[in-house]
Amino acid sequence: MENLVEKLEKLKSLIKEKEKLIVSFSGGVDSSLVAKLAFDMLGGNSLAVTIDSPVFPRRELENAKKIAEEIGIRHKIIKESSLGKKFLLNPKNRCYYCKKEEAEILLSLARELGYKYVADGVNISDFSDYRPGIAAVNEANFFHPLVEANISRKEVRLLAKKLGLSNYDMPSTTCLASRIPYDEKITYNKLTMIERAEDFLFSLSFKQVRVRYNNKNAIIEVYPEEINKIFVNRDEIVRVLKRIGFSKVIVDLEGYKELI
Repeated sequence: MENLVEKLEKLKSLIKEKEKLIVSFSGGVDSSLVAKLAFDMLGGNSLAVTIDSPVFPRRELENAKKIAEEIGIRHKIIKESSLGKKFLLNPKNRCYYCKKEEAEILLSLARELGYKYVADGVNISDFSDYRPGIAAVNEANFFHPLVEANISRKEVRLLAKKLGLSNYDMPSTTCLASRIPYDEKITYNKLTMIERAEDFLFSLSFKQVRVRYNNKNAIIEVYPEEINKIFVNRDEIVRVLKRIGFSKVIVDLEGYKELI
């Protein structure tokens, strides 16, 4: 069985073989590790690209800028203001439609700039979850270096720490649409309400936050050890979230569960 050092060397070799590489870059730990190694192996022939869409929180966009600057890699942000009709209907495979649109944007940029390959941060642990978006990037022939090097979610964090990435222990992130139950239509107003509510809760120094939208109600998830802090700040949280537009504010007493 390969150890982590061997996997890292394999990962470096896989990336170096590509000679020129665009990295689909969210600023999360997975894509940051790929971007870091792309820059280390390919220098100016690497490019990190972030698609700035209505489902991508502003706080995560700012984080992506920060991490790209920390790595040193060139960073391009593409503004995408609209969301596809099929995605907005919010079927169970909504991620497929979103990733398909993003893949088309990245492939078009790659052709324009003369890049043959687009890499992402998919790792082997992702295949144990329901990830319909992976089908879309597979159809687009994206390069999955972490998969080819047989690297898991836990190993990504270990390697990110080893390589000095400041976000190695960053909590997992998902798009804002994931807060809305399947088959409930996604609207720009709902996405804005969710983002504003989460931004406010993060301002209270919660380490991880999800605000689930359910029939105009806000269901708050934080780490179990931080649930008591919600009740300490109950009055302010209720006041702010109702001002944002939520009818009721509910706390999930099981708390947020991080993927392992």
